[in-house]
Amino acid sequence: MNKVGILSMQRIANYGSFLQAYGLKHILEDLGCDVQFVDYHPGETLIPADGGTGLRRKISKVLEAFNYNAPLKEKIKFIKYKKNYARNYYPYLGIDGEMNYSPELDVLVIGSDEVFNCVQNNTNVGFSPELFGVNNNAKKVITYAASFGNTTVEKLKKNQVADKVAKWIGEIDSVSVRDENSLNTVKTLTGKEPQHHLDPVLTYDFIGKCTDIPETVPDSKYMILYGYSGRFTKEECKIIRAYAKKRGLKIFCIGGVQDACDKFIDCNPFEVIAYFKNADCVITDTFHGTILSVITHRQFVSVVRKSGYGNSEKMTDLLGRLNLKHRIVDDLNQLSVMMKEEINYSAVDVIITEERDRTYNYLKEQISMIQ
Repeated sequence: MNKVGILSMQRIANYGSFLQAYGLKHILEDLGCDVQFVDYHPGETLIPADGGTGLRRKISKVLEAFNYNAPLKEKIKFIKYKKNYARNYYPYLGIDGEMNYSPELDVLVIGSDEVFNCVQNNTNVGFSPELFGVNNNAKKVITYAASFGNTTVEKLKKNQVADKVAKWIGEIDSVSVRDENSLNTVKTLTGKEPQHHLDPVLTYDFIGKCTDIPETVPDSKYMILYGYSGRFTKEECKIIRAYAKKRGLKIFCIGGVQDACDKFIDCNPFEVIAYFKNADCVITDTFHGTILSVITHRQFVSVVRKSGYGNSEKMTDLLGRLNLKHRIVDDLNQLSVMMKEEINYSAVDVIITEERDRTYNYLKEQISMIQ
């Protein structure tokens, strides 16, 4: 049995990071691997840190939550969710508080998620050479659906790290990315075109294989507003609130609290999928919120943002590859019209099935080629 490590964002406290890690772990286990998660040491941020570091950053995030115009009870639930996240959900991945640095492995798989997004202000990540395979202790290093997020070649050059990143990626045995920006970045830096795969939350069959997903949730008639806390503007929230009122829907916020919030849902990652399955519709501005909408066949719209911590690179690529670009909403005043448009999920499922086969074949081939 091959000993395989996954170097990913498994300790980042959000559902998307958890589910992609869980999905990739189970794909590798389907292929007969003995799988463990590998940790990295966060580096210094290349741009000013968001809210400071360590305890100061945690306090900043807590205080920030109180600024949102959600009910106080729901804001407190969100803070408790963040506080208890590691204790509640790490055990599902087989990890605990003890870090696992540079173990001896047959194969180290870097990815999925934004493992290459090194020009950001998150002190939990920063500029960490280990996320590019430096100082590993594996016979072979590959990536799967790795992403630069909104880090571009221009940002790497501006921060004077392009040559380092190019060298490190060039030393990886096989590179797989999950979006066009990452593909072009790798190609520009190394002159080699990487493989292109979908995120594990799509390529692992959660709906068909995961037995931890409950069938039902409380039977309120609700819609899901899924995004990082405060990312939906007050004006956007007014439109969402009006739409929900017109449809007789409660607004359930998952992942973060927003100005439009009737109830914050604090649940485990598998229950999140159940909430999506039973929702009337979904509004999201996140990559994994979009994926969860797709795998549960919901009516949804995805807000693509180009300013601030933008999501346009990964969101536009994802929806384009699934032939779902018509779900991108630039102006939420179009919400009512867009939610009435039919989504051809039969065609989407054909794409996902083909991509699942490509994923299993890629990983199987790379693992079987260990020297």
